[in-house]
Amino acid sequence: MLNLQDLHAYYGKSHVLHGVSFEVGKGEIVALLGRNGSGRSTVAKAIMGLVHAEGGLTWRGKSILGRKAYEVAHLGIGYVPENRDIFPRLTVHQNLILGMKGSGKGSRWGFDDMYAMFPRLKERQHTEAGVLSGGEQQMLTLCRTLMGDPDLIIIDEPTEGLAPKIVELVGQYLQQLKARGISVLLIEQKLTIAMHISDRALVMGHGAIVFDGTPDGLRADEATRKEWLEV
Repeated sequence: MLNLQDLHAYYGKSHVLHGVSFEVGKGEIVALLGRNGSGRSTVAKAIMGLVHAEGGLTWRGKSILGRKAYEVAHLGIGYVPENRDIFPRLTVHQNLILGMKGSGKGSRWGFDDMYAMFPRLKERQHTEAGVLSGGEQQMLTLCRTLMGDPDLIIIDEPTEGLAPKIVELVGQYLQQLKARGISVLLIEQKLTIAMHISDRALVMGHGAIVFDGTPDGLRADEATRKEWLEV
C-alpha cells in the first residue's frame, strides 16, 4: 500500500533522510525503531507532506510526493503525531467529531467503537480535553484519527510517558486495528511493544534504514540492537 523508495528529506538546508526505502502492506504492522534523532519522526512528516522530500513516495501505486497533509489524509492515511495535538478547550466528544470526514456514514469506526475501546473516554466525553491525563489524551488522539476511517495509520511514539498498563492497552488496540484490515506504521523507541505486535521491524540510524527484517531477526541481531537502539 505504502512504498518509500530512496526517499530524502530536508529541514531547510539540513539533509535529514538519506535514501529511505521500505513498504507497508495491507493489514500489516511495521515498527520503525531507532534512537532519538535517527530520523523516525521525519519519515512520518515526509509521508504526510510536512517536510520537503525528494525521491519515491507512493500510496496504492500513485505518487503522493509533495501533496499537502490534508490531501494525504483524505487519501486514507491517518497520522497520530508525537505531541498529540488535541484541541484542549473542546470536549472529548467534540474532538472526535473533528476527526470525521464528511458525514461519517459508511465508516468502520463510530463513537460507539471509540467508547467501547476506551471506556474512560466515554466517562469523560463532556470534559474539556485539556484536563485529561497524558494517557487519556493519547487515547483521544488515536480515536480522533480513527474517526477519519484511514486505511493506514502512522502513530508516532504512542507509549511515550504512559504507565505500563496503558502501554499494554495501546498494544492491544493496535492489534485490533490490524484485525480490521488497517495497516499501522508504528514509530517507537521502546522495543517491548513493537517486538510483540509487529509483523516487521525497521531500524533507523543517521537518517537511513540499517535493519529491515522480522522481530525475531532483530532479537537475534545483538550488534544492531546495541549500536542503534536503546536496550
